[in-house]
Amino acid sequence: MKLKITSLVLLVIYLTNTPSYANKVGEKRIETNNRELTATGEVQYKTIEVDSLKIFYREAGEVSKPTIVLLHGFPSSSHMYRDLINDLADKYHVIAPDYPGFGQSSAPNPKQYDYTFDNLSVTMEHFINKLNIKKTILYLQDYGGPVGMRIASRRPELIQALIIQNANAYSEGLGETLKPLVAYIENPNDSNTEKAARFFLTLDATKWQYLTGAENPDNVSPDSYSIDQYYLDRVGNDQIQLSLFRNYGSNIALYEKWQQYFAKFHPPMLVVWGKNDKFFIAPGAEAYKKDNPKAEIHLINGGHFLLEEHHLEVAKIIKNFISKKVL
Repeated sequence: MKLKITSLVLLVIYLTNTPSYANKVGEKRIETNNRELTATGEVQYKTIEVDSLKIFYREAGEVSKPTIVLLHGFPSSSHMYRDLINDLADKYHVIAPDYPGFGQSSAPNPKQYDYTFDNLSVTMEHFINKLNIKKTILYLQDYGGPVGMRIASRRPELIQALIIQNANAYSEGLGETLKPLVAYIENPNDSNTEKAARFFLTLDATKWQYLTGAENPDNVSPDSYSIDQYYLDRVGNDQIQLSLFRNYGSNIALYEKWQQYFAKFHPPMLVVWGKNDKFFIAPGAEAYKKDNPKAEIHLINGGHFLLEEHHLEVAKIIKNFISKKVL
């Protein structure tokens, strides 16, 4: 009996140290309750209290390295950066929070929290302060644009660089697909405009955002839009999103202020843009050069959620940009 047990133990030790077996195990992502081991190290899943809210965030890389804060878009969360975090964590300290009302962060109802882009930016600035981040590179996608631009224009000394991905600061970037949302902004009490705006909260619309303009839709994981939709479908979340839809006009009103910030401070700027995006169209990417002529522009064959297909390409561009323009 002892001989059989000893033989079994030796077999297990042999298998786990055999290269082919070890490689198969190594290909899997090892998950625990609050962390995940990836090819570049450990991704941690944390929660911190900010403005009496629980703000969830993903963190990877060494704190001593340059910090990149990734600000997500609609209808997503920090989940949209899951691959890019892994791609960048070998060289940078990477942080990706969920806004209030999104992902794993607190989602108080609109009577308890004022869902405006001004307020989201204040909460995210307080989040950055709470983590004692003194200098950062901001990565902005979609809603991350108006959230991050507000922070950057208030705190220019905080910003080492801006990386902008399908996020607008120029009217040239506003696509025709946004017309129903514009109508809702202009007539928020009209039942017809609200009905049209509510379409953007449906699974069909979420899938459309991910798949339309993709170079190859088969490369887009259905987990992406399925997870987004899960959060959108939570009870009461529709009122949170409609509040932000109604407030979106405040972003357009600030375009000139943000443009003045670009012209005055000339922050190192990288623009990576899914050129087939129907919401935020390609001329919006090129427009950044008007006020920041040294902005580096890359138009990539993808859609609104470019990283689903092209995260490796984008990571390579980011590393090259930071090495040349920032560090």
